[in-house]
Amino acid sequence: MKRVFVTGIGAVTPIGIGVDQFAESLRQGKSGVSPISCFDASQHTVQIAGQVKNFDPEQYMNKKEVRRHDRYSQFAMSAAAMAVDMAGLKEKNYDPFRVGVTVSTGIGGIHTFEEEFETCRTSGPSRVSPFLVPMMICNISAGCIAMEYGFNGPNYCVVSACASGLHGIGEAFLKIIHDECDIMVCGGAESAITPLTVAGFAKMKALSTRNGEPEKASRPFDKDRDGFVMGEGAGVLVIESEESARRRGARVLAEIKGYGATADAHHLTAPHPEGEGGFRAMMKAVNFMNFPIERINYVNAHGTSTPLGDLAEMKAVRRVFGDKIGNVTINATKSMIGHLLGAAGAVGSVATILQMQHGFIHPTINLENVDPELQDLDLAPLSAKNRQIDGGLVNSFGFGGQNASILLARPE
Repeated sequence: MKRVFVTGIGAVTPIGIGVDQFAESLRQGKSGVSPISCFDASQHTVQIAGQVKNFDPEQYMNKKEVRRHDRYSQFAMSAAAMAVDMAGLKEKNYDPFRVGVTVSTGIGGIHTFEEEFETCRTSGPSRVSPFLVPMMICNISAGCIAMEYGFNGPNYCVVSACASGLHGIGEAFLKIIHDECDIMVCGGAESAITPLTVAGFAKMKALSTRNGEPEKASRPFDKDRDGFVMGEGAGVLVIESEESARRRGARVLAEIKGYGATADAHHLTAPHPEGEGGFRAMMKAVNFMNFPIERINYVNAHGTSTPLGDLAEMKAVRRVFGDKIGNVTINATKSMIGHLLGAAGAVGSVATILQMQHGFIHPTINLENVDPELQDLDLAPLSAKNRQIDGGLVNSFGFGGQNASILLARPE
């Protein structure tokens, strides 16, 4: 079976733009959650989010392009530019018809949708932008990345709610395994901190209402967790076959050893109470290349900070590792950046690769009182620790019961 390597990564997050800044913030346990400033949230029950600050898309795109992209797509294009540059793809040392793109999103151009709907309502249909549709649709980032770099291979977007970004990576992995492509640019992007979206998630009682302590609101695995915090950003990977990486002389960051995708087939928004779908997704990833379970010593958890979701996922993790669970450290990147929805799994993958590279495990911040049902687990509370990650599972689960898991390994 083909080996597939990660040769480039890019990230736009609430705690850092670019992988160096993101890595340092992860190690420090920095929170990116703050009061919402991108719109007046004073009438909302939820007034906090993980916003990307000091983002200048013109560092990665020209001014004309910026105006023609929704914010989520600006994030995607920027993270892709970082990953492509790191991987050395600007050298054009590849067959463009063997390079594809699967950069995903859960919601897409909701900023544009809300703004143009209001324009139509208040000023009439003649004032609606001709770019409404291309700015709004979920696949446009993948298409525009291909146009920017001349990638002529498979190009599409997986939409599976909060599992979208990780599904994008997993499906890209399969394209290379099945010899349809040599190189894939993959991941996810999201920017859905808008009046309508925040109101919708809040009405579902899915979000934390800890408005007075924004930095402490996202607290996965803590007994006082009360819901997730919305975040925004993007994570993009360049992955390629061993043959391609060797031919191009690419630097290898990590190896993808497996991918699993399942459905709970249980409930619109709630996970299966025993984490059945998550368990089977993880097992598929582990068994894909029969990677030794004793070499997996890390899990980047979906860990959203919801009462039901955290417990279900940890039940699944215990089943995967059995009596080897004591060797596994689990953390939740969302404790720092909030839940990036369709970008969550992609950014979690970047976080996992950075921890592998630098030999540390970032803290699950705000984990002050571990849920009594999770006391037996190493959940990396409060402070980072030095540890070499040999193999790490990344989980991402979405509304609709859609589950994805990938297995990353330190390159040999």
